[in-house]
Amino acid sequence: MKYLSEHTFHIPVMGIAFTIDTPIKVARFGISSVVSIIQDVLVEQMRKYYCYKLNEKYIPITIDDVDHRAKRITAYLDLMLRIVDRQIEQMKIEKFEDGSDIVIYFKLLPDSSPVKKLYHRMTKLDGVEKEIMQNQLRQKIVLGAIDVNIMTKVDRLNYAKDGKILPLEYSDALAALRGFANSSLQSSVVFSAGMNPRLYAYIDNFPDFFPDKYGMIRKKIILKVSDYRSAIIQGKYLAKKGLWVSEFRIESGLNCGGHAFPSEGYLLGPILEEFKNKRKELTHELIEICNLALKQKNSQLIPENTEVRITVQGGIGTSNEDRFLMDYYNLDGTGWGSPFLMVPEAINVDDKTLQLLVNAKQDDYYLSHASPLGVPFNNFRNSSSEVQRKERIEKNRPGSPCHKKYLAFNTEFTHIPICTASRVYQHKKLKELLSDRNLNKKEIAIRFEEITEKDCLCEGLSSSALLINNIPDPHHLNAVTICPGPNLAYFSKICSLQEMVDHIYGRANVLNSLYRPHMFINELKMYVDFLKQEIDKNLMSLNEKQTKYFISFKANLLHGIEYYKNLLPKMTGETDDFKMKMEQELEALKLTLMSKLVLPQ
Repeated sequence: MKYLSEHTFHIPVMGIAFTIDTPIKVARFGISSVVSIIQDVLVEQMRKYYCYKLNEKYIPITIDDVDHRAKRITAYLDLMLRIVDRQIEQMKIEKFEDGSDIVIYFKLLPDSSPVKKLYHRMTKLDGVEKEIMQNQLRQKIVLGAIDVNIMTKVDRLNYAKDGKILPLEYSDALAALRGFANSSLQSSVVFSAGMNPRLYAYIDNFPDFFPDKYGMIRKKIILKVSDYRSAIIQGKYLAKKGLWVSEFRIESGLNCGGHAFPSEGYLLGPILEEFKNKRKELTHELIEICNLALKQKNSQLIPENTEVRITVQGGIGTSNEDRFLMDYYNLDGTGWGSPFLMVPEAINVDDKTLQLLVNAKQDDYYLSHASPLGVPFNNFRNSSSEVQRKERIEKNRPGSPCHKKYLAFNTEFTHIPICTASRVYQHKKLKELLSDRNLNKKEIAIRFEEITEKDCLCEGLSSSALLINNIPDPHHLNAVTICPGPNLAYFSKICSLQEMVDHIYGRANVLNSLYRPHMFINELKMYVDFLKQEIDKNLMSLNEKQTKYFISFKANLLHGIEYYKNLLPKMTGETDDFKMKMEQELEALKLTLMSKLVLPQ
């Protein structure tokens, strides 16, 4: 169950389309990445595109098949695996010449890699010795993981043509899981956005998630979590079913892309410290619970020496930060997301959006309420979807046509759920708002913005892959929603894959000239700003529960500041001047918390 790749980073899922085919672009170089599989319409469009591109026979999987969602996902994942397997086979017979994939493979590896060192030794040899070592190197090529993501909250129930609701196993998340489970992949599913008991219970139906007679788990589980408590609760829940969590992927609550899940002022550093201190306890407890359940199932047990992988992602921007996280917190890997939006070789970002990112300013990246899920959403002010949203409001037609309905959960006005970003919902909600005689103009304006800020993510987060590959959209909707983390403000250069990987490993620097505080400071500032906004928003109607929440939030931030002050001497990779600046920034943020964020007694 140990990862074989020599790389110490992975590319997380980004949106719906940005990493939809990233494995085809990077897996042959040993780089692991994550594909969103929840939107089967896009999955089918990409399968058709690659079948035609590679002269494979394309047989459509239509909506007439009640299980079309799962079957589309299985077919696409199997296609990706076939493509990557062929790429690896081709690479292994290539000559070691500059520019060949086989040379790129070894050049991309971290300098600490034993395989990389073997490659360098090979380049200094001649004749038979060189050929022997080249053949040894060919056998050491390992593809990066083709992992998939299911956002657990996106689990809409579906309806048959006659309007009757379909059985639970045809819901979006369960169908996506079935699609992955039935595929030929030996990789992992990343569950994000918290626990979904219905989805977790369904895993039990698929043997690949359990150890086979050799103790191998073909389909692994990765949980994306924001803190230790979430990890232990979800880990135990799954362990009681005999399901082993192979990795906990810790993500910053605010310093991330896409949907943000702010913690109650718990900062990334203290969270990682807790995982570091409790890692053995966590592993032991989960193995014990899991094996008890496996015994009851008469299944192969998890070996006692199995270790849970712990990785982190969200806001990492320098090789010093990456190295410190790995070394100090004893992590198994890191995730680099938003910076890869500047790497066309790896990610789908259309040319127009890419140029907007190149020219973006810091305040163009902001935390919005655009998501119909009601969760804060990292957004980009200059995206074409934002332009489209405002144009629709100006034309007195706010909202989206809502063709795909993946986020249709609201039943405020209808029996069948609709999406809060849809034109139908916003029309009804605004009509209700304007008929409320108890509100003044200012209150109406605030509520109007809250209603119309919701945007169609199903279309917007899919468009970029369609545009870049010249795939026609049946509804002619091509506005792009892009959701980078605020860390992207420090990356303004379009990079090659080699340049970005070299940046991660400290062999190059692709940051722009903006002063960039340490990732811990950036996250702390975001939390201070978030707390201030929440207090201001609720100040006039503050109740006892909210007051306790804000007091706890503030206390956790102050605790985090003291933690970081004590951590500074251990950051041996940073200069004394940089650490002195960090200390000053911590003091300034502490002063803000103490003097400006004062709650009424």
